Amino acid sequence: MHIAPFDNQNKPIVDIDNPTVPLNYFNIVKLKKGEAFEYQVPGYETCIVPATGSLDVEIEGVKFDAVGNRGEDVWDGEPEGVYVPVGAKVTLVCVSENSETFIAGARYDEVLEPFDVRSHDLVQYGSDDTKTHRKIKHILGQKQHDKVGRLLVSELFTVGQGGWSGFPSHKHDTNRLPDETRHDETYNFRFKPNHGSGLQMLQREDGKAGDAYHIVDGSTICIDNGYHPCAVLPGYEMYYFTILGGLTQRSLVQYFQPTHAYQIETIPGIKDMIAKFK
Repeated sequence: MHIAPFDNQNKPIVDIDNPTVPLNYFNIVKLKKGEAFEYQVPGYETCIVPATGSLDVEIEGVKFDAVGNRGEDVWDGEPEGVYVPVGAKVTLVCVSENSETFIAGARYDEVLEPFDVRSHDLVQYGSDDTKTHRKIKHILGQKQHDKVGRLLVSELFTVGQGGWSGFPSHKHDTNRLPDETRHDETYNFRFKPNHGSGLQMLQREDGKAGDAYHIVDGSTICIDNGYHPCAVLPGYEMYYFTILGGLTQRSLVQYFQPTHAYQIETIPGIKDMIAKFK
């Protein structure tokens, strides 16, 4: 499902119990200097990631100052974040001139401890030859596995201008371990320059025609099931903020589309990428 960009007025874009991705939660909060925003999400753990600007964050009396160091866009600086336990009351205060903040969530039933993430785990893989060259910056990834319930949060950047991401095509819509896990997934896309655009494919069944969505700067995609590679037009760079929420476990097990699975062996670094979603 494609949600075209709109002024959400700091209200959830993907709310709790969403019919397409019930395991996910997603909000974008825009503030000016000195403005505050409060939230609680019962039944969901969340992660605060400033896309731009800087925030002071308070979670049930625990404070994290000056979270976020980016300027005008997601390419201007490195990601930082704060993990928020299930149902905790949170206050965000903008301490830069402006801020835009992603709030990612996953359904969970245990209350853990809050913590901040000031450095990310970087994975770079693919190649210009295979048109799959990209960087993944894990905010809640492998390093935080023992501190988080079922939420995985990362940022994906195409390297160079034009190319494919999410390839070889894969899915994760059915709990059938050890071959695959059920993880709902939500994306928010950005392009550089921001008048760029791309394509999100969604193929429900191997060997049959699927759907395609024209994605633009600010597009949100909710993936319930099917194989889902995406592409950016030549001459543009693409970024997408990624939320994964598992049904019964945190570690993601991707099932690669049988007709394309052999290309795992042809794309440099992809096995290291797969290992980081744990």
